[in-house]
Amino acid sequence: MSANLENNKIFAAILCALLTVMLSGFFANLIFYQEPLKEDAVHIDGAEAGAHGGAVDAGPKLPDPIMAMLATADAEKGAKISKACAACHSFDKGGPTKQGPNLYGVVGGPKAHVAGFAYSDGVKTKGGTWDYDSLNHFLEKPKKYISDTKMNFAGLKKASDRAALIAWLRQQSDAPYALPSDADIAKEEAAFAPKEEEAAAEGEEAPAEPSHH
Repeated sequence: MSANLENNKIFAAILCALLTVMLSGFFANLIFYQEPLKEDAVHIDGAEAGAHGGAVDAGPKLPDPIMAMLATADAEKGAKISKACAACHSFDKGGPTKQGPNLYGVVGGPKAHVAGFAYSDGVKTKGGTWDYDSLNHFLEKPKKYISDTKMNFAGLKKASDRAALIAWLRQQSDAPYALPSDADIAKEEAAFAPKEEEAAAEGEEAPAEPSHH
């Protein structure tokens, strides 16, 4: 009889312990309720929160500048690069319109310059001329510069390749577009320079010069 009583006491003690643990967890959740994070605890400059609170790229990266390269760019290399475009474009004066427009005189010429060609709305509304800055952006990644362009071309990632192609295209004209002036080159370099905040951050991260005193 005493043995049964002892077993009942042990069972009751275990049951009480389990109930205590369960109730402790329940009340802890009530007292210390945590809402999901709506934004990162630490803000990262130059990035914005993604759908799950992670950092995403703040914006598209600018292509490398090319104007300083154009005076000495390898036009013969540009001629070779242009062969990849010849299936869709002609380059000679009075050449036919293919899947894309004829590109004779395109450098320095107006955008949507070929009458009757079915340009995308983005090209028609872009306005202005195909100057060196526009061509640099377009050839680096066409759909980044004009999102609805019909030109199915991934782009030229190397600045030297873009400069070479533009230098050759410039020659395909009755009156080649003027090469960039020193002022044009300086303006492009200033526009493509890192922002002051980025430059300051790089300066802070740079190791200190050793003292010679």
